[in-house]
Amino acid sequence: MAVDANKIKRELLEWIKALFAAFVIVFLVRWLAFSNYIVDGRSMEPNFSHGERVIVNKLIYPFREPRRGEVIVFLAPEGKDYIKRVIGLPGDRVKVIGDTVYVNGMPLDEPYIREEVERARASGGSYNIGSTEEFVVPDDALFVLGDNRRESLDSRSPYVGFVPLEHVKGRADLVYWPVRAFRLVHHEK
Repeated sequence: MAVDANKIKRELLEWIKALFAAFVIVFLVRWLAFSNYIVDGRSMEPNFSHGERVIVNKLIYPFREPRRGEVIVFLAPEGKDYIKRVIGLPGDRVKVIGDTVYVNGMPLDEPYIREEVERARASGGSYNIGSTEEFVVPDDALFVLGDNRRESLDSRSPYVGFVPLEHVKGRADLVYWPVRAFRLVHHEK
C-alpha cells in the first residue's frame, strides 16, 4: 500500500489552518472579551484569597457603567492591576464612620463582609481602620474599597484615590483556580 504524499500534505495543511484559526479565536476572545487576573495580597479577604485566579469580563463596561457592589479590576497609579469593590459612583458622597460606610448620608448594607464586621465587634474591635472625611466622587470616577478594610490600599488612600472610569479593565465574574474555590462572583445590587 503506497502512501499518497499529496494526501498527507493536504491533511497537514488542514491541521495547520485549523490550529491557526483556533489560535486567532482564542487570542481575540482573550484580548477583547475576557482576561485573567491573579489576586495579589489580602485586601479582598474573606471573599477573594491571595493567589486565586479570576476571569475578568471586559465586555460589560463598554455598554454600561460599573454598579455599586460590583468587584472590578482596574489599573492603579503604580501601573499594577488592583481588584476592589465599587462603593461610590460618580457624584456620590462617601464617608466611613467606624464600621459603617455611608453613601449619600445612608448606611451601606454590606452583606459580603457582615460576618467579619460582627466577629470584630464581638471581640471588642473594629473591622474598618477608622473614620474618614467625606469624599465626593468626581463625575468620571469611582470610589472603591477592599473587603478587608484593615489591609486594603484603596480609595481612602491619596495614593490610590478615585478610580477613573477609563482605568477600569472589567468586572471579576469567575474564580477558577484553585479548583476547590471555583465559583461565580456574586455582585451585590
